[in-house]
Amino acid sequence: MNYGDIHWVDLPDRAGREQRGRRPAIIWQDTVNFQLPMVLIVPLTGKQSALRFPECADPASASNGLAVLSVALVFQLGACDVSRISTRIGSLDQTDLAVVQDLARRLQMLP
Repeated sequence: MNYGDIHWVDLPDRAGREQRGRRPAIIWQDTVNFQLPMVLIVPLTGKQSALRFPECADPASASNGLAVLSVALVFQLGACDVSRISTRIGSLDQTDLAVVQDLARRLQMLP
């Protein structure tokens, strides 16, 4: 797993508006130099209506491996146990990664 990769994850039911179930997510930390039992992720959704929220991005490049046009829910960045992360789908290109990074900065998740 590398920062900016997209993997399938299985998120547990958390009883609120948080994303749950099997879905793609962006790996949001350096897992090579920092091998931890938890990984920060940005969940993705195929529901384009999520773009109504200001801290969402539409990483739409053909190279990211997503079969469905997806929205990055940057405001739902959170920790995920590595055991819940499975198959790599692809990765964000530099342009899409920069868009998601900018939204994270706006939420003060990046310096």
